[in-house]
Amino acid sequence: MSTSPDGIARYIRMLGKGPQGTRSLTIDDACDAMRLILDRHVTPEQLGAFLMLMRVKTETAEELAGLAKACRAYIASHNPEAESLSVDLDWPSYAGKRRQLPWFFLAILLLARSGVSILVHGSKGQEPGRIYLEDVLPLFDIPVCNGWEQVDQQLKARRFAYIGLDSFAPYLQQLMGLKKILGLRSPVHSVVRMLNPLNASVSLHGVFHPPYLALHAEAAALLHDASVVVMKGDGGECEVNPDLDCRTVFLRDGQVNAFDWPRRFDEEFRHGRDLEMNIRRLHEVWLGQSSDEYGQAAVIATVALALQSLGRLETLDLAYAQAAQLWEHRLAPIVPGAL
Repeated sequence: MSTSPDGIARYIRMLGKGPQGTRSLTIDDACDAMRLILDRHVTPEQLGAFLMLMRVKTETAEELAGLAKACRAYIASHNPEAESLSVDLDWPSYAGKRRQLPWFFLAILLLARSGVSILVHGSKGQEPGRIYLEDVLPLFDIPVCNGWEQVDQQLKARRFAYIGLDSFAPYLQQLMGLKKILGLRSPVHSVVRMLNPLNASVSLHGVFHPPYLALHAEAAALLHDASVVVMKGDGGECEVNPDLDCRTVFLRDGQVNAFDWPRRFDEEFRHGRDLEMNIRRLHEVWLGQSSDEYGQAAVIATVALALQSLGRLETLDLAYAQAAQLWEHRLAPIVPGAL
């Protein structure tokens, strides 16, 4: 139940009073506003006004934390069967790729082979002309899970499962879809990356706009999350671009620190845009039927970053060496305890 006297209109006034009167919401304000939205206690006009006023102002860490807090509570109450599940790594995938193939998927497969359990949650089709993970999974005979029972089965079978946002929070999927009507992304596009529905000890966030690096990490700190790594990933996904230094912000032990993940190729050897974007090449490269210099480097760098995020290797060099070894032996039979 809302604690505000006149519902979400109170928060719309706070956000929209102009240069002299506007103020940001507190965590409690943002949480209450999001509860009203999730409980459908807003009109369409109020919903659009709230989302766009916050978007134009730019969300604060406190506002993101409050919105995420409400969404997490909503998801927990509507998905009780997920409570018994756990994973090592939470991997949101909502941006899609348009310049390079989603090489991060091969990084996920490598990590799962090494014993890391991973939940990927995402959505498809938010932006035309982009490739989403749901487009790739059929090539590898991996299902899109439509419920937590299927997630459990996939985690036991391959330590990796993908579930669409529409399967565990369909209303949030609808809110993301408002971009087609409003013409702009809303704070919901940030919040879905912060859901961590299985409460993994480590969560990776890929963002595109640099200001959101610190915002995500600071919001996670306010939510008392254990460990979050936010990267300026290629296209906004959790994927290291080996052509560029990758700005990364870590939340660990309550402290937020930044680090530039070093590029793997010098300026003169940078790779251009993939003009074909043929997703079958992901499968071919995985099987060793073809090669891709950029793709292999992106996979190894992304695996290295994930291993360091999990605290499994102390130095960058060790992380890269382990990731390269995983790639070299990706098709070998898995020997329990060998990796």
